[in-house]
Amino acid sequence: MRCDSSTMKLYAVTDRSWLGGRTLYEQVEEALLGGVTCVQLREKNLSEEAFLAEAISIGRLCRKYGVPFIINDNLEIAQKCGADGVHVGQDDMRPDEVRRRVGDKMIIGVTAHTVAEAIEAQKRGADYLGAGAVFQTGTKSNTVALSYETLQAICASVQIPVVAIGGIAKSNLMALAGSGVSGVAVVSAIFAAEDVRTASAELLELSGKMTGQMPA
Repeated sequence: MRCDSSTMKLYAVTDRSWLGGRTLYEQVEEALLGGVTCVQLREKNLSEEAFLAEAISIGRLCRKYGVPFIINDNLEIAQKCGADGVHVGQDDMRPDEVRRRVGDKMIIGVTAHTVAEAIEAQKRGADYLGAGAVFQTGTKSNTVALSYETLQAICASVQIPVVAIGGIAKSNLMALAGSGVSGVAVVSAIFAAEDVRTASAELLELSGKMTGQMPA
């Protein structure tokens, strides 16, 4: 599956902290109905068996809606479930090693906090970058917000799509305008919302305005 600017427009990253009696499958489908353009399954505490079962199920759902399905950090799960891609952090497997193992069939995303990391990730075969945290976030502890100027410099330093992540909400998304990002990766602004579908649709519209990628 392709990875371009339109793929990154509204990138949903799952978090089961806000299920509120719903299943993650139900929440992801509501997000897809609201227009998210990419889904990343992020699980840190599930067993490998449970993670794989969930990945297979949500991967099928994403294929139904024609949206790329990415696994966070776990290449083995990504390969076993037939995911479209895998996202790795700076402390995980290098993108060239991931590419060596999966060939050209998978999208590879890499987290970047600096221009040097961005250039290196692109050089080693990343298809897109996740840059952040652009705002203070409760999703990850001990994070320092990335300045607008650094985000802008990261975008200018590479030819692959850059998606901003970290603390993004409807109230601050437009502050990223002009930075060069292709879109936004969102966690709580989607999955903590009472109405996931509506929240996704509103964020998609804002991201389109922010990036200039308005719907046809």
